[in-house]
Amino acid sequence: MLKTLTKGDEVLITSPSTYKENKNNFLEGIEILESWGLSIIHNDLLSKKYGYLAGSDATRFKDLMEAENYKLMIFSNGGWGSARLLELSPKWVDSWMLGFSDTCSLLLSKYANGCMGSIHGPMVSNLSKEPEWSINRLKNLLFDGYVEDLEGKTIKKGVAQGEIVVSNLTIASFLIGTNHFPDVNGKIIIFEDINEELYKIDRMLTYWRLSKKLANVAGIGFGSFNAKTTNLEEKQIFEELIYESFKEYNIPIISNLPIGHISGNACIPYGFQAMLDGNKGTLRVHVNLD
Repeated sequence: MLKTLTKGDEVLITSPSTYKENKNNFLEGIEILESWGLSIIHNDLLSKKYGYLAGSDATRFKDLMEAENYKLMIFSNGGWGSARLLELSPKWVDSWMLGFSDTCSLLLSKYANGCMGSIHGPMVSNLSKEPEWSINRLKNLLFDGYVEDLEGKTIKKGVAQGEIVVSNLTIASFLIGTNHFPDVNGKIIIFEDINEELYKIDRMLTYWRLSKKLANVAGIGFGSFNAKTTNLEEKQIFEELIYESFKEYNIPIISNLPIGHISGNACIPYGFQAMLDGNKGTLRVHVNLD
């Protein structure tokens, strides 16, 4: 059963992906967590390296499974490598697990296998670059069990309610057809990504339609993409692409939610009831830890 954190709780940091070279951001993130009264354990992560990865698959998998004994596990950074650990058949339990980007493969697997606690949000190496509101939001979720509403831009009107799932679009796309991708029927799904060309996003969304995986979702949201959308014309093309991709779906769709790789990455816990309001352009998540 999930529980809120209290001062003195031990938190384990793991690196399931790429070796992290920028030590300053890592240490700054630890300072923020320690300022909350948490005891941080990182098992000499900065010294672990295996090619471009933060240790061999066996080493990273061992750290991952050890972290499930803690109330909170935070990933140090993304990159690539997390999905390789799924081949070793992780055994998940209900506990908080925080990350995004490449580590979405682990967040999705945990939720797909019936365990709660996945949080899409800032990792240790990103935390010090987050705005104050985002840092406070994460602290409020972990210690007090609530998050504030988020605002986006309406693409299609309507109101949807259901459990919420968030993922990097590319990572989720490559998990389709495996037992590590959850059943999203009746749920609200939020996608984000970084630096993908518009045609690649179009290709992935086409694949989602062909797979029918989103045919029965309650609603769809889009966070930050920075998908070569650096000017107003490209942003408009991106929004038109979203609309065209799902115009036949009788569901609300919202874009421009502050979720993803761009600083201002609002944490979202998987599996809790949420409301996507396409009339108001808002997302509300009800965190219930009773």
